[in-house]
Amino acid sequence: MMLIASVALTLAAPAFTAKDMHSLKRLADPQISPDSKWVLYQQTTIDLGKSRNTDLFIVPAAGGAPRALTSHPKSDSQGRFSKDGSQIAFLSSRDGAPQIYVLDLAGGEARRVTNLSQGVSNFRWAAGGKFVVISDVHPACAGADFDACTKKKVEEKGENVRVYDKLFIRHWDTWEDGLRSHVLWVDAKTGQATDLTPGDADVPPYAGPNDFDVSPDGSEVAFGRNDDKDESASTNADLFVVPTAGGTPKKIAATPGFDGSPVYSPDGSMIAYHAQFRAGFEADRFRLIVYDRKTGATRNLSEPFDRSVDEIAWSPDSKTIYFTAGDGTANPLFAIPAAGGAPRKVADGHLTQLSIASDGSKAIMALDSLVKPADVVSVDLASGKVTRITQANDAALAAFALLPPESITYPGALGKPVQGWITKPANFDATKRYPLLVLAHGGPQGVWGDSWSFRWNPQVFAGAGFVVFSPNPRGSTGFGQAFTDDVTKDWGGKAYEDIMKGTDVAAALPYVDKDRVLAAGASYGGYMMNWMCTQTKRFKALVSHDGVYDLPSMAASTEEQWFSDWEFGGPPWGKDKTQYQKFSPSNFITQCTTPMLVIHNDRDYRLPIEQGIQLFTALQRQGVPSRLVMFPEENHWVLKAENSVRWYDEVLGWLKKWAN
Repeated sequence: MMLIASVALTLAAPAFTAKDMHSLKRLADPQISPDSKWVLYQQTTIDLGKSRNTDLFIVPAAGGAPRALTSHPKSDSQGRFSKDGSQIAFLSSRDGAPQIYVLDLAGGEARRVTNLSQGVSNFRWAAGGKFVVISDVHPACAGADFDACTKKKVEEKGENVRVYDKLFIRHWDTWEDGLRSHVLWVDAKTGQATDLTPGDADVPPYAGPNDFDVSPDGSEVAFGRNDDKDESASTNADLFVVPTAGGTPKKIAATPGFDGSPVYSPDGSMIAYHAQFRAGFEADRFRLIVYDRKTGATRNLSEPFDRSVDEIAWSPDSKTIYFTAGDGTANPLFAIPAAGGAPRKVADGHLTQLSIASDGSKAIMALDSLVKPADVVSVDLASGKVTRITQANDAALAAFALLPPESITYPGALGKPVQGWITKPANFDATKRYPLLVLAHGGPQGVWGDSWSFRWNPQVFAGAGFVVFSPNPRGSTGFGQAFTDDVTKDWGGKAYEDIMKGTDVAAALPYVDKDRVLAAGASYGGYMMNWMCTQTKRFKALVSHDGVYDLPSMAASTEEQWFSDWEFGGPPWGKDKTQYQKFSPSNFITQCTTPMLVIHNDRDYRLPIEQGIQLFTALQRQGVPSRLVMFPEENHWVLKAENSVRWYDEVLGWLKKWAN
């Protein structure tokens, strides 16, 4: 018996931890070569406490051993093949601010192309050895010396005082510095740059860093821009085109919501893009629109399709448009005729980062899941067959024997079907009783998809001994626009009921200890923790990360004013304060007695740090067991791997303390 026990212990999979998670390779941004034979991608590796670096790799599209193209100690990213496939351009910070470098595939060292004072954030190859580049420019600077002027303005500004005459004053995790992102036309040989979009507006706008493209002949650039007077209260962006030789931009799309992701057809006759029809709502459904460059006419291709169009790519013959769209918890690849017709699902799974081969036979994409980070895959466009090209983390993950989560569906509020995931520990034993951890996602327009996360990873929580329940309540995306809309002006209503009914289902599972139920969430998920604490006593402990505590003060201090205007029916000083009063946890905090871990980050300007401080203060003064953890370097998320490990230590330490 002792020998049998010894063998059983030997065969048991080790617990999957945050350190193990951050040791995995992170693949992204796959690009197919013009001859369809090679795939370029970037790979990030982390050595905890020592380094984090991104390099470029190339692998045969048919499969084979990847080969590193760069190995510089500074990160190299956004690799792009030249039109003839002989060169690769990429961004690197090896000489300071990120600049474009070009590497000949025949051999030799990478040479620097740009020397812009504020660096480069994005770019596209154009015909004739040119680049379309996104870089920051001071709005007062124009003409041939715009970059020298911008550099001087930045140097003169200083850091002792900030002065603003309008919103935004800060965004996401950065105080506004007076600069604007612009589209530049750059000669690869000389590095000479021309500003194609001078003025006091960001191109592309905040919501879409990739919302620009260059025509196949290099004569024109399409881009998004928000010209509304108050950017902080607007989700709008219109599409424009401008000649690369310079001139006045022409507006080609102006729906009330966000028009973005323009992509020229290979024959140059059309521009496909996605558009939102409702102003002020960042989670409105994106339709697929095609603009005819000759006639100026537009066609809405996806109106009957109740899913939100995301990435867009053309077939080489310009007759078919491929796109991704959230569908339930997956992100499949679809195809639709450019002339109109019903969309067809090409391949299922959580597929992202779409690139179409020039021979029209396949798509190169990234595929991840709840049990594995992204690998590069090839999708046969005729059959839909998905073939993995890389196996970056197979060996590293094998020992942990992670279990695929199980999808469940249960009746939520008003009997509406709600989907959720159950994730079990790797060494699951059906005869045991495990504590249950309920995870609430953010948004509220978000989703727990069948995708890997390096921030909130169910496998790490399961590795710590929890059965994890991740529900997709009202507000979740991918289940139709009506389901997404159903959380607006009802934050603590049907979504809360959906989660609680799902908790009832999960707690009743025979391997769950119904007396040890805990919950955690971030952003809107953090709000839900704060709301739960005032509405129920059923949880042993809660974790609220960067959550909303006081709705009026959140609305008055968050940078994106459109969010609270839409979700609560206007600003907190407006005529109708019903939503602020009805669903603010701060109004009911005396009913909160559940032990709570509060986490908030100094550089979170989406939900400023006062939200966490107010909550912690109220809990402490009322004698509720509580702990406050703050990360001064982090924003709304915890991104540094070392901080992430500490975050998991704090969260799991708190949960285990109260689960025992």
